[in-house]
Amino acid sequence: MPLINDLPIHDIHLPEPIGFFPPALGWWLIFLIVPLLSYLFIAFAQRLKQKKAIKEAKQCLDRLEKDPSIDSIDKIREISMLLRRVALIYPRKHVTNVAELTGRAWLDYLDSSFKSAPFKNGVGRCLVDLPYQKSMPHGVDLAALFQLAYMWIDAQNNAARR
Repeated sequence: MPLINDLPIHDIHLPEPIGFFPPALGWWLIFLIVPLLSYLFIAFAQRLKQKKAIKEAKQCLDRLEKDPSIDSIDKIREISMLLRRVALIYPRKHVTNVAELTGRAWLDYLDSSFKSAPFKNGVGRCLVDLPYQKSMPHGVDLAALFQLAYMWIDAQNNAARR
C-alpha cells in the first residue's frame, strides 16, 4: 500500500485575485452614462428656466402694454428694465457683464440680435435717454417700441435653441 506522500497529488492552486483594472464593462458604462446624463439634466433644466423666463417676460410686456394707468415714460422705463432682466438670463459669450452696459453699448448689445440696428437707429434708441426724462417727447412710437421688445425677446429665445 502506497503512502500518501508517495502519490502524485499536487496542492490546490487558487486563481489570481481579481485586480481593480481594467474595470468590468458595467463600470465603463457607468463612467460614461452618469456624466452624460448629468450634462443632459443640467442643459434641460437651464432650457426650462429660460423658456419660463421668456414666457413671463412676454406676459409682463403684454400687461404693461395694456395697462392704461401707467404713463408712457414709465412704460419705457419698465421696457428697459424688462429687456435688461431677460439679457441677464440669456448671456452672450462676447459680453462679459450685461448689467454694466449703458448708453450706446447697451443699444449695441440689443442690436446684436438683429441684422439691422433697430435699437441704435430706430425706435429703440429712446431706451437710452427717455427713462430719465420727466415728460414724453413727441415722435416716440410706443407701439413700435413694444413690438421691437417682443421681437428682441423672441430673438433671444431663438438664439438659445441653437
